Amino acid sequence: MKSFSELHLKTYILIFFIVIFAPTGNVLLSKGMKTVGDVAIHSPTEFFQLAVRVLTSPFIWLGIGFLLLFFVSYLLVLSWADYSFVQPASASSFAVVALLGHFALKEPISPTHWLGIIVISLGVLTVGNTHPRTTEQK
Repeated sequence: MKSFSELHLKTYILIFFIVIFAPTGNVLLSKGMKTVGDVAIHSPTEFFQLAVRVLTSPFIWLGIGFLLLFFVSYLLVLSWADYSFVQPASASSFAVVALLGHFALKEPISPTHWLGIIVISLGVLTVGNTHPRTTEQK
């Protein structure tokens, strides 16, 4: 097993990437679909036109890129840290989602939503003070 501090630093760096990449990718996809417009498909022609609008949207391609970076980071951190550590620790992305939704997409965030994010963040701090790996290497 790697040393506690080395494993924690590496894990925290990738969890930071996870927390940033996933919400950013999802916000970019949302922004891209908002620029595409309402989806109404009643004929093959409308489906083709929608596909062209989606595939030519830079926001959608950026969103896909960020989500791919998230997925790679997630796979890497799961290769050495326990899922029971990674998933709760990555929940701090809820705060990033709210901030990006509010500032990038101009969505209102209710006080109750912020209270929930604070409770989740306290849980993340609690989980963050545990060792990322409790199982033995095989």
